Amino acid sequence: MSGSFSNNAPIVARQAIFDKDLNVYAYELLFRSSNKLSVSGGTDSFGDEATSRVINHTFLELGIERVIGNHLAFVNLTRKFILTDDPLPFAQDRVILEILEDIVADDELIAATQKLVDQGYIIALDDFVFDESLRPLVQLAQIVKIDLLAFSEQALKEQVTLLKQENVKLLAEKVETQEQYLLCKQLGFDYFQGYFFSRPTIVEGQAIPDSQLNLLSIITKLQNNDVEIDDIEQLISQDVGLTYKLLRLLNSAAIGLPRKIESIKQALILLGLKAIRTWTTLIALNDMKCTPPELMANTLIRAKMCEQLAADYNCSAETGFLVGLFSTIDAMLSHPMHKLLKSLPLNDDIKQALSGRHGNLGDLLNVVIQYEHGLWDAVDTKLVSLEQLGQHYINATEWTIQTQSNL
Repeated sequence: MSGSFSNNAPIVARQAIFDKDLNVYAYELLFRSSNKLSVSGGTDSFGDEATSRVINHTFLELGIERVIGNHLAFVNLTRKFILTDDPLPFAQDRVILEILEDIVADDELIAATQKLVDQGYIIALDDFVFDESLRPLVQLAQIVKIDLLAFSEQALKEQVTLLKQENVKLLAEKVETQEQYLLCKQLGFDYFQGYFFSRPTIVEGQAIPDSQLNLLSIITKLQNNDVEIDDIEQLISQDVGLTYKLLRLLNSAAIGLPRKIESIKQALILLGLKAIRTWTTLIALNDMKCTPPELMANTLIRAKMCEQLAADYNCSAETGFLVGLFSTIDAMLSHPMHKLLKSLPLNDDIKQALSGRHGNLGDLLNVVIQYEHGLWDAVDTKLVSLEQLGQHYINATEWTIQTQSNL
């Protein structure tokens, strides 16, 4: 197993919340303690002690910026956590406090929520279904989250009509398709949460734009097993932008090389053909300017996790990284994966992992995707524990934040 981690380490992931322009507004923190008490976004029952332990660890010991960078964090709170007189372990400008749907909105809770609002905290109501008895809570909240799976389209419209009478912003949860996103945008929702951005929107007969086609051509040449060092140097050097970005990335803190790289030839000599091919592929994919940009962030986290865990699945770190890196190319280019794989000279193991999650690489990719989606009860922990996955996720997220600042 990869490394040794504390059995008390919390299991943390994040899910993006977008504004109308698909810019990241915040991240909801999905986390639970290692004793399987779910704290946010999970399905298990959870306790106040677990909530306090994990929230305190995440914000005070871990350093939440390692997971969310400069963005806001949505954090679920239990009733006892809301009612406590103890100071909360996070600043008002870093979090939005979520009140869960099963918390009784009695006078005591309303008073405690009012106190949090007076302290400057933003309140969000989770999985909300409008009821007149909840109006005092709605009047304290700034954001109301609506679970799309809980309503028919007509019932959803009725909820929106009721809530539009209040001074709140609406957040659509569990948005899984472009159609759902467009419907909610039409209905006047302000924020959107779900994995719709990572699923390909395929229009039959749609051609890949020339700019992306050129980058795909570069990527294809880079992955050709017969390519030589001189070919790679020439391919990169003829693109001034690509050369600049590669040298900037290689000299950044995200890579951490002991000496400055001055040229592509020097980089090839010091790091080798495989490493430069991988980093150049990363930059080319990033230059495809996929929408939303969060898709690339998600891809980098996935690639880095696969790289870190590759040895546990009897795979090379480079191959693991490439599997993660190419795992969203269908969403980036809005084309079916099986068609794109025909044009990419990837080895059969990588193609089988990408097309059907087959083989060791497929198992690796599957575990990483399950973890990032918060499907922790489905993760096969024979080879790696959830605590290990959690630590690798945090490391990969921190690395991604650093890397993207240099791309």
